[in-house]
Amino acid sequence: MSNTYPTIHTVGLSGVLVTFAEALDDTANRAALAFRAAVDAQGWDWVQESATSLISAFFRTDLAQHSAAGITEQLTDLLATRDWFAAPLPEGRKLWHIPAVFGGDLAPQLDEAAEAAGLSSQDAIAELTSTRMRVITIGFAPGQPYLGTLGEHWNIPRLGTLSPNIPRGALVAAVRQLCLFSNDTPTGWRHVGQTAFHTFRPTSETPFPLSPGDELLFHATTPADYKTIAAHNADGAGGATWEALP
Repeated sequence: MSNTYPTIHTVGLSGVLVTFAEALDDTANRAALAFRAAVDAQGWDWVQESATSLISAFFRTDLAQHSAAGITEQLTDLLATRDWFAAPLPEGRKLWHIPAVFGGDLAPQLDEAAEAAGLSSQDAIAELTSTRMRVITIGFAPGQPYLGTLGEHWNIPRLGTLSPNIPRGALVAAVRQLCLFSNDTPTGWRHVGQTAFHTFRPTSETPFPLSPGDELLFHATTPADYKTIAAHNADGAGGATWEALP
């Protein structure tokens, strides 16, 4: 562990935040995922709910009812049991295979994103379809995953102005991450791919199919195949399949 991180801070009276880095870092995200799973496995009665962000694990509790000092001591003791930056990712994760169209009318900002990353469009597609992207956090909209991380050359800035309406299932890129949109939304991220995958399925027994730590591998498909998938997509799967990760 670093000399500075992890840190433990209370969040008002609503919970405790354990942070593993100052900014997005792959090992810090892995540590947050592993530590959250370890805390959940303890079965501590003060933990009402847990969640991870890019570099932190949050544990919701009522600090008016439970001692912050006692909770901090428990978390500190658990942190000391291992190097969380080298901890394996938690069990129960999935590898998703998701068809996507890259470029063209369905994803019109691919060429611009590729140029910003110093790549040809074909090389950009090759990287986007060969990199297993981990769900590093879920947020902003129900079930919406942020995926990371791409190579340093993909540290491209957001657009200076918003694109007014990017559709559900869009794959957008910025700052070494991809995001898979849950709903139609304006964004400053570049629209590089389009899927028919629904990350929020409110009528399903599993409304949120993705979980932090899952991995996604995108497979290039044609616009015609995409339209066929989208036309027969009552379950929201968008032609995706998954397998259990070890």
